[in-house]
Amino acid sequence: MKRFFTVLLVGCAALVCALPVNAQVTVKVDPSATWNGFMNVSELPSNGGGYVFGSGWGTADLTAVFSGPVLTLGPNTIGDPASFWYTPSGGPGATGNKIMEANFYVEVTGPLSGVNLTFEGEVLSNTLTSAHTAIAFIKDFAPDYSSSVTTTVPLTPGPFSVSTFTIPAPGRHVQYGFQMVGPNVWITDVAPFGNVQIGAIPEPTTLGLLGIAVTGVVAYRRRR
Repeated sequence: MKRFFTVLLVGCAALVCALPVNAQVTVKVDPSATWNGFMNVSELPSNGGGYVFGSGWGTADLTAVFSGPVLTLGPNTIGDPASFWYTPSGGPGATGNKIMEANFYVEVTGPLSGVNLTFEGEVLSNTLTSAHTAIAFIKDFAPDYSSSVTTTVPLTPGPFSVSTFTIPAPGRHVQYGFQMVGPNVWITDVAPFGNVQIGAIPEPTTLGLLGIAVTGVVAYRRRR
């Protein structure tokens, strides 16, 4: 006899119990989740394109900002006028001197390993120029972050969906979110470079289910 179970999970902080291997898990864009920022900085292609450094980054400085249910992603802007960041130096009309890979994401360690994970949402608009590209992603990192598997889709207007089977191993870090890549832009010059607007899910209804807090629907079956 087959029994089917569907569990609505909400929020996105931490799971306190393991999900079944091969569970179908869908996560969505949720402004109430814990979102993180990470920036990878590289030289411009004209300067060789070499990797410079990676660091945690303020989400507003990525830039990635929720206004109610709508997330806006824009080109990174840095207030430091040093020639490291801008040519010849920072100010209106300055040219960005680094390629910024801005990552805005939710991370869950452990419980999303070994599942069929889907991340989905709605791109309301994308007005970016050719100077910048934006994608949605799922990244599956080793426990020490030494390696990862990444699946992506471009952020074109309309619904987006990216899916992957995460690796069933303890301690893996699963991230889902968005990435913006392109040169940094002086703050007064951002508007002409455009942005991406993404719709969030409606306000969820919290279920007091063993403290579980992951947005989405988990569907699995038990046989007996």
